[in-house]
Formats: sequence, structure tokens, C-alpha cells
Amino acid sequence: MRFIMKPMIVACLSAIAFSSAQANDPVVVSSKIDTEGSVLGELIIQTLERGGVPTEDRLQLGGTSVVRSALVAGEVDLYPEYTGNGAFFFDMTDSPVWNSAEDAYQAVRERDAEQGLIWLQPASANNTWAMSVREDVATANGLKTLEDLAAYLAEGGEFKFAASAEFVESDQALPAFQDAYGFELSDDQLLVLSGGNTAATMRAAAQQTSGVNSAMTYGTDGGLSALGLVVLEDSKGVQPVYQPAPVVRAGVLEAYPQIESLLNDVFTTLDLVTLQTLNADVAVNGFSPDQVARDYLDGLGD
Repeated sequence: MRFIMKPMIVACLSAIAFSSAQANDPVVVSSKIDTEGSVLGELIIQTLERGGVPTEDRLQLGGTSVVRSALVAGEVDLYPEYTGNGAFFFDMTDSPVWNSAEDAYQAVRERDAEQGLIWLQPASANNTWAMSVREDVATANGLKTLEDLAAYLAEGGEFKFAASAEFVESDQALPAFQDAYGFELSDDQLLVLSGGNTAATMRAAAQQTSGVNSAMTYGTDGGLSALGLVVLEDSKGVQPVYQPAPVVRAGVLEAYPQIESLLNDVFTTLDLVTLQTLNADVAVNGFSPDQVARDYLDGLGD
């Protein structure tokens, strides 16, 4: 889940966030109520347990505002959040820092540290709005980036894009991509799905509905690899960066300092394709998040 919340400014923080956990208290791990949240949450719990840190499972707690509020209040100790959501946490939606992975991470890290919340190593995967194409189209035409797409379109390449009305109309979405990369899609090149989400747009591309060969997606959508779609790299950084990272209360990290190295070792392995694959194992292949996490961690130990 990139963001599903209204703008929220955290004006104060309970002193609980700064207090040290007792030596043997379990770390209460939470997550958002979506596929990726369950996968990342299980990876965190199982990594900590394997490293000798006791945990309590509070996964799938709710949307962004619910889980963030629980962390601030000290009701949970740790959960995976996205760097780009700092724009909403700190009322900075107009700031350009969110378009840079490094700047976004530093911004949330510095501001949350003042409130006793510590951001650990983010994954390199970026779960932001993206334009994706069918793998056969990408391979045949050498499409890897949105710059490649612009060149392909300029040469008259066949292209039809499935998207929601919001993506097509929002200044921050398709219009922003078109302005930055110098292309413009005609009405004939668009299939606008009323109320469409990424599951619908990806399915349209996979099934070539009405000639569709590309779709609005999120970067780590689980259906991408399963449906044979490839994310085109936003090489100019048009979209805000949403890298997942564990956020932990300072007092808990003081009690269990090994948490940082344990989780950093795992999150550094979560690139875009890896997280897409893990999400697909749950959302498409029907495996349980705990089994997907267990198999992945077992593989890292090989």
C-alpha cells in the first residue's frame, strides 16, 4: 500500500515512543491491511524471531492512518512504512524531496527521529505509480524506460494504455509523465476504466482488451510478473518515491539494538522484481504470507 490516507500532521507524540522497552518484552510488529503489508510484516517478524528477538503479531491492523497512529501512541512498536508518505505526515506534499529516493529517506528519517521514531534501511523497490507494458512488447521494442517509450511513440509505435480516470486526469499522474518525457497519448490510445484499479488495468493489458498493451500500475504490484507486464523506469523521477522501510520506536531499538542489522540485511535484498514476485506468490498463487516469507528467508541463508 503506497498511501491510503488523508493528510495527517502529527503535532505531538506520546512519551511512550521515547521510553525503553523492558529487556524481555516482545516487540509488537504491525503492518497495513494489504498483500504487501502482510508480506513485509511476516519478513520482519520471522527475521526478528530467527535473530532471538521476541515478537507479538499485530499484522494487518488497518490503513496508513491507523497503523501510524498506533505507532505514535506506543500501541505497536514497529511496522513497514513508505518513504513518500512523509509528504502527508509532515504536510510537505508540494516539496520536491519526495521525488528523490535519498532525499525522501533523509527527510522522513530526520523528522521522525525528533519524535522518537527511527527509520531503518529502506528496500530499493519503489511502490509508486508507474506505466507498464506487456513483456512481449517491451522485449520486441527495447522498452526499459519512459524515455524509450517516448522514442517508440514518436516513431509511431503501436500503443494503447489502460488507466483509471484519476490517473489520466490528475496533474501528478499521466499529464506529469507526458510533460516530462515529451509524448502525448490520444483518446484512441487510452482505455479509461471508470473507478479502475491496477488489478483491472493489468488484466486489460494481459488480455489485450480492446487492443490494450500497457497499463497503469504500482511499481511492486503482485500481478505484474504473473501477467507478463514490465514496469518502465521513471528515469527522470517524475513520481514521488515510495520505498518500504521498517520504522521502530527508539526505546524498542535501544532495548534490542540488533533489530537494525537484522532488518537491514533483509530489506537491502528487496529490489523491485523480488518484491513483485513475493507479492504475486500471495495475491496470484495463493500462498500464505508466512510461508512466502519463510521460503524467502530460507533462500537467503543458502
